[in-house]
Amino acid sequence: MSVFQKPIRVYFSPEKKLHESLRNILGFYPTNIDLYKLAFRHSSAAQHLQKGIKDSNERLEFLGDSIIGTVIAEYLFKKFPYKDEGFLTKMRSKMVSRNQHNQIALKLGLNKFIETNNDRGSKPSSINGDAYEALIGAIYLDKGYNATKEYILKRIINVHMDIDELETKEVDFKSKFIEWAQKEKKEFVFSIIIDAANSADKMFLIHLLVDNEVVGIAQHFSKKRAEQLASEDACTKLEINN
Repeated sequence: MSVFQKPIRVYFSPEKKLHESLRNILGFYPTNIDLYKLAFRHSSAAQHLQKGIKDSNERLEFLGDSIIGTVIAEYLFKKFPYKDEGFLTKMRSKMVSRNQHNQIALKLGLNKFIETNNDRGSKPSSINGDAYEALIGAIYLDKGYNATKEYILKRIINVHMDIDELETKEVDFKSKFIEWAQKEKKEFVFSIIIDAANSADKMFLIHLLVDNEVVGIAQHFSKKRAEQLASEDACTKLEINN
């Protein structure tokens, strides 16, 4: 039976509507619908199970994030055979950024499926991107790696990512971070931990501190570039990009 044909179980499933909706997003009918329901359950709506574990999408999110990174790393390795490791790393960062995942989730309409408990506070800015990563984890457990890889390549990268635009896009993370710090009235400093002049590998090691706490770390031959990378690290951790 083709993956596009409706399985008999769907006709009699109490989750028939969800099956149909996911078919439109995924291109196939889920086998284990419970995995996908879990993928959309935010921790605020989860119940405690045992040993502190919740029936939320956090574990699926962890799994999906790793799979996305692996698929995209292979994709870039094959697409750019003459580019160095630095370029590949930079491109992968752009393709798996929190902002990118949030945008993909909204384009797929995943925000309509997310289960939350608004009584437990406001929704985090990463909630949509987290659901997208959890969805990828669910596909992997339900259909296997090859099917998941095909989904990411054909229905995510080919449809929702402009690789040429991402390749030329430069984000000034330092300015973005400074703007955030000024708005939030935060004390910050770019601290040179290792000066290139005194380093065996001639690289700067920069720590970015906010209120005396390290929030970004980077190393580069250029002090300016190291500060940019440390700012990017901080923006990711503090979810400033979103």
